[in-house]
Amino acid sequence: MLYAGIEAGGTKFVCAVGNGPANILAETRFPTTSPTETIAQAISFFQEQQVLHGKLHSVGIAAFGPLDLNPASSAFGSITTTPKIPWAHFNIMQAVQQALNVPVILDTDVNGAAFGEWRWGAGQGLECLVYLTIGTGVGGGLLINGKLAHGLVHPEMGHILLPHDRSRDPFAGACPYHGDCLEGLAAGPAMEKRWGKRAETLPADHPAWDLEAEYIAKALVNFICTLSPQRLILGGGVMAQPQLFPMVRLKVNQLLNSYVNSSSLLDKELLEGYIVPPGLGNRSGVLGALALAELAE
Repeated sequence: MLYAGIEAGGTKFVCAVGNGPANILAETRFPTTSPTETIAQAISFFQEQQVLHGKLHSVGIAAFGPLDLNPASSAFGSITTTPKIPWAHFNIMQAVQQALNVPVILDTDVNGAAFGEWRWGAGQGLECLVYLTIGTGVGGGLLINGKLAHGLVHPEMGHILLPHDRSRDPFAGACPYHGDCLEGLAAGPAMEKRWGKRAETLPADHPAWDLEAEYIAKALVNFICTLSPQRLILGGGVMAQPQLFPMVRLKVNQLLNSYVNSSSLLDKELLEGYIVPPGLGNRSGVLGALALAELAE
């Protein structure tokens, strides 16, 4: 089967054709502009690939959101309350389906990345995992009992509320909806507003990283205690800092205080295999979109 995947990010789109990491026939990326222009670029790419490689079986889309994933909703397949105003209430699934006339399956970008990691990456063989991305925004994907989690809408892990010690960190937060939620405190733009410099330019010994590790660790402890994942996979540009993973693991261990009786959390060496970077690197999203396409009938 020949599948198409779209990683629809708020900054860029990544499109690929193939059926897995070892067989990507073509891939392209371009900036996210208006819905009309961006979707037209994606459709043009897929039409060209169909001429070269044959008809696509289906398309998987892993998109920024929030999304309407309720099949009974009149807005099913739409991006909803995004701060990217031109994309608000745009039906991305319908636009792709009508243009290519093949089945399309849609999920959040982070659910897609979680699914890609489960299919081919650091989550292989697990029944329950969390994928958290910390970059321009913060979002989390959840796979539980081998299936991606949906419910009232879908997981919004980036907007959980955390203890905020304002005497230590007087920064009010950068989220336009909640102020000092996890994304408002720990995403790349929040770090830049707090410290006056882009996160990647801050030296490894800057106090920013200890504070960042604390916020991330508090969030992970909440996810561990509520979801009990078998592994936590952390991606995104902020997590590219090599000093951050050891700091986060240490703080998770301290915050849990031996309460959760699992060797993965009690043994510091095993903890390194519990809180991990993506096995697929920065390709979790687009490969996850291909994995989603396999689910389309």
